[in-house]
Amino acid sequence: MTRTGTNYSDHPGIPAARVHGLILAGGSSSRMQRDKAALQYRGKNQLDRTFELASRHLSPVFVSVRAAQTADPTRAHHPLIVDSVAGEGPIVGIRSALAAYPDAAWLVLACDLPFLSDAALSQLLRERDVDGLATAYRSAHDGLPEPLCAIWEPAAAAALESYQAGGGHCPRKFLIRHAVRLLEPLDGRALDNINTPEEYTQALATLDTAP
Repeated sequence: MTRTGTNYSDHPGIPAARVHGLILAGGSSSRMQRDKAALQYRGKNQLDRTFELASRHLSPVFVSVRAAQTADPTRAHHPLIVDSVAGEGPIVGIRSALAAYPDAAWLVLACDLPFLSDAALSQLLRERDVDGLATAYRSAHDGLPEPLCAIWEPAAAAALESYQAGGGHCPRKFLIRHAVRLLEPLDGRALDNINTPEEYTQALATLDTAP
């Protein structure tokens, strides 16, 4: 189920939850065969680029990591949220953030979005539905929700716990099944992620020729 329309609240007298930022950097990067967070673009690693971008729009911003990654130099200089719930994949990072700050909403970003833009984050924050479980972009490739460039509201915590307890683990399938607001991205390329060495090479070439 999806919700559409302009940014709104059904309860205008109740202030919306403050939005924190979360950069997901706990993956194993198996397809890339090297740590995606450490990939270099224009002299900075991908994690630092994403952190700086998110920090221009909201504060505080945290990096989501597994316990074994807390001393990793690519991650350790950022504020961290360590996985605190069982399971694997990005749903663990999202749930851990919601548990760490239960009164906050979370703008969750994958760290492997080299084309992510200020405009994309501005649109997401501007058109946020504070009364739903989440606000996400609709993929320009398949029309499905993009869970890793999305705002997750505090109310999503209980629903995600129930979903995972029932055997669910895919944030995208969660968004498909629940009442969330889907936005049409103004810049579809901003959501393109990089998973393989070949895609990294192509991304470098694109960014090197960009103004």
